[in-house]
Amino acid sequence: MADQQLNIIKDNPIGNGLDAFRASFSSVCEGAGVLYTPDALEQLGQEDLQNLALDLLIALQSLRVSRQLRSSGRDRNLLSDLSRLNSAVNSDDFDLDYIKPLLKCAIADNIDDALIWDRVYRAYRKDVDRVLRNELGAMYVGLPRFYEAFFGRVVGLEMASEAVFNRCTEGSEPLFSNGWRGWPTDANQDDVLSWFAELTETLATFAEEYKSISTHRRRPLAQPNKPIQGSTAERKLDVGFVDDPKAGKDSRCHWSHILIPGELKSNPSADKAAKAWLDLGTYAREVLAVQDTRRFVLGFTICGSLMRIWEFDRLGGIASEQFDINEDGLQLVSIVLGFLWMGDEELGFDTTIMTANDKRFIKIERNGSTERLIIDKVMQRGRCIAGRATTYSWQYPERDEEGELLRQATSQGVVNVARYYHHETVQIRGTEDDIRNNVRRRLDVTRATNYRPERSMPPPSTIAASASRKGRSSSATSKKRSSSQTGAALPPSKRTCSVSPTKASVDALPNRVHRRVILRDYGKPIYMASSRSALLAALEGCIEGHESLRNAGFLHTDISTNNLMINEDNNLSWPSFLIDLDLAVREQREGASGAKGKTGTRAFMAIGALLGEQHSFMHDLESFFWVLFWICIHYDAQGKDIRPTGFDDWNYENDDKLVRSKMGEISDEEVFLAGAEKNFTSYYRPLIPWVNRLRRKVFPNGGRWKRLEQELYSSMKEILRKARNDPEVLEDR
Repeated sequence: MADQQLNIIKDNPIGNGLDAFRASFSSVCEGAGVLYTPDALEQLGQEDLQNLALDLLIALQSLRVSRQLRSSGRDRNLLSDLSRLNSAVNSDDFDLDYIKPLLKCAIADNIDDALIWDRVYRAYRKDVDRVLRNELGAMYVGLPRFYEAFFGRVVGLEMASEAVFNRCTEGSEPLFSNGWRGWPTDANQDDVLSWFAELTETLATFAEEYKSISTHRRRPLAQPNKPIQGSTAERKLDVGFVDDPKAGKDSRCHWSHILIPGELKSNPSADKAAKAWLDLGTYAREVLAVQDTRRFVLGFTICGSLMRIWEFDRLGGIASEQFDINEDGLQLVSIVLGFLWMGDEELGFDTTIMTANDKRFIKIERNGSTERLIIDKVMQRGRCIAGRATTYSWQYPERDEEGELLRQATSQGVVNVARYYHHETVQIRGTEDDIRNNVRRRLDVTRATNYRPERSMPPPSTIAASASRKGRSSSATSKKRSSSQTGAALPPSKRTCSVSPTKASVDALPNRVHRRVILRDYGKPIYMASSRSALLAALEGCIEGHESLRNAGFLHTDISTNNLMINEDNNLSWPSFLIDLDLAVREQREGASGAKGKTGTRAFMAIGALLGEQHSFMHDLESFFWVLFWICIHYDAQGKDIRPTGFDDWNYENDDKLVRSKMGEISDEEVFLAGAEKNFTSYYRPLIPWVNRLRRKVFPNGGRWKRLEQELYSSMKEILRKARNDPEVLEDR
């Protein structure tokens, strides 16, 4: 813990701040017939443990020092972390073993305050790890032929590696003889970093005579104590390879320069999901977020002297078999030279995005001719690994192509929905780019040492709810833009597990296909509107777009803050419009109509959709209400996200709890108005009476709607139209 943190703790002692918690623990022990000692935790039931954990977290939140200590992540302070951890502990899927070390510290006598706060940080990190594991998707290790699949295309690598390794074994003081010279016997991280950086430079120099292209455009980087720039949170990288030949130990590096991240652990037992794998996955997520042409990321872990190579893509992560670098020196040499010599495509870059005269562009075949589309701007990308992604569309092949749905909608004259220009499946090496066959080179995950069939449910039947998108922020071309969004976005776990129509066999392994969708319209999310009136007008326009889309036979099913766009530039784009039809379905008019099961973005999902009702246009209209409700709570006048708030956990809560939370907000008018006055930002408080009028229409008598009402479209638009003329709303404050 940093000195500044320790000084804050010293200046703000806990004192008797935990007395109420300890009294509660004493009472629970008495009721259970066990002695009041830290060991009593092992004899208590799950409900007692959960209640004690909640009591402790509430006590810690009440301490003023929690507002002064920094957050573990990107939140305002440790109080925010405690609030999030409180919600996690109160959920049904939290592993209470994560918080037992904190409980034991809080119970024990004469425990240093710094140790208690350290246990708080560790407990929060455990929960963050749990969320990240869900986001990462399946991670399979021990795949045979991994090295051949990803290094086999590097020209001349095998011959050069053998020659360089032979040179390492020569002389009176060889670099390698029953292990590497200088290897730290205790595998201390700092010593290993220094050793690895020096060895890599030596191997690169040895290999120069075998490679016509200089390897010095890349270099290893070891900066375990320096945050890498470009993260939403303070994040450090143990070791890696960067594209800056001048980068050194004291350089300020950015994630855009990280080609191959690495993670070192001194203990060989850290080669597991809760340790090295998860840390490396975090780094891969940062790389994918800032490098907009990256299809996948290679990386490596070294735990003790045990090494694995990794590949992260939009299905998750896979890794090679483990080997000991002090027993198989040739393998290490070959990997290092491979990382130094790989071309852009072998490193996972999309080579169909080209550069000429300092301009990036793509070529498309359209109407029998070739067009060059200039990429003039790259908007903010979501930080995620497993999922549909952002700049590109990594879609499940079993789904209807979004580009085809957009083409059909545009041809039918749908208004206020992003208009189609072109779509295609990206070709790499003359082959349709997908994960299983192209990115992973047909490696068979069923041969992984940790493969379990139940971990490989086919995503079209179960769409894993990772932080798959923060909207579809993307590369944009001059007047013909890729589907795009910008700005702040939702925290992880946007998607529920959703059951949707599919043509796939439930026994099929998941796959994603790399597609590109180019649209004529572009804009920014509606929460970035220049005024309250502009926001309301954009929302009205998007509702009109939804109705028009429905009249063409489609339901959107994923109404969210990042799928409703505004364009205030007075150009050829719609002033406001819907994007992102990757969850859209063809509506069947004979019944309730729509998608079977649960689809959408959790915070905005209709209550009935969370309960598993067949998706209807009414569910989407309810989602429009939740979008406005969310914006009024989370954004200020500049469209800046003011988090944390008490509603952030809506993205993590299970369905039953989220239903109860939403019902609690809308069922009683007095409660709703009081909550809005408390929770709406000052900028959006003038909208309270109008949001309440929407609540009355969307939730008749404070409950869920019971029948389909086509007229709800016009009712909602009329309320929004009237709200725009309210002097309180128009006043610029």
